[in-house]
Amino acid sequence: MVASADAPQSDAHSSDPLEGSVPQARTVLDENDIARALTRITHEILERNRGSADVLLLGIPTRGVHLARRVARRMGEVEGREIKAGALDVTMYRDDLRLKPARALEHTDIPDDIDDKIVVLIDDVLYSGRTIRAALDALNELGRPRAVQLAVLVDRGHRELPIRADFVGKNLPTSLAEKVKVTLTETDDGDAVSIQTTGGAA
Repeated sequence: MVASADAPQSDAHSSDPLEGSVPQARTVLDENDIARALTRITHEILERNRGSADVLLLGIPTRGVHLARRVARRMGEVEGREIKAGALDVTMYRDDLRLKPARALEHTDIPDDIDDKIVVLIDDVLYSGRTIRAALDALNELGRPRAVQLAVLVDRGHRELPIRADFVGKNLPTSLAEKVKVTLTETDDGDAVSIQTTGGAA
């Protein structure tokens, strides 16, 4: 139903570059591609849920929150009303917390009661599924939604848990030697999705 997992910050990271190698990156989505993907995701969410009345958008920090706000703006334009997107920190629910206890807490902002709502979790990259598993545990502490759906900008595969996205901007097959990097204007120099490979990687 849903899924994503990340390395320190996002599912986008799969493995550390080999020591001494030179990372090489190629852009797979540019600003226009990302805009079109988010517009499509917005309309798919509205179509599946017959409007936005019972939908609550929650982004997973960091970039998932910015994506959720963009979807909320697009949804508001279609529905003719203001729609707010919240943020759901999953730090304390991660299954690798004991291995990396120094993680900084992110911001949680729930704009509405989640009980009996259709919660749409939004993240940038779906990888192992462990981040979304943590998000489901965090939601369980907040209430009982009617349903939980997942929207991701990129699904890079390599799932470790039985989780899948309901709405996907781009399916991007990758190898474990590659990293998927998402940059957004809110936190970076611009909008792009790139794949980084280490020197000598197949």
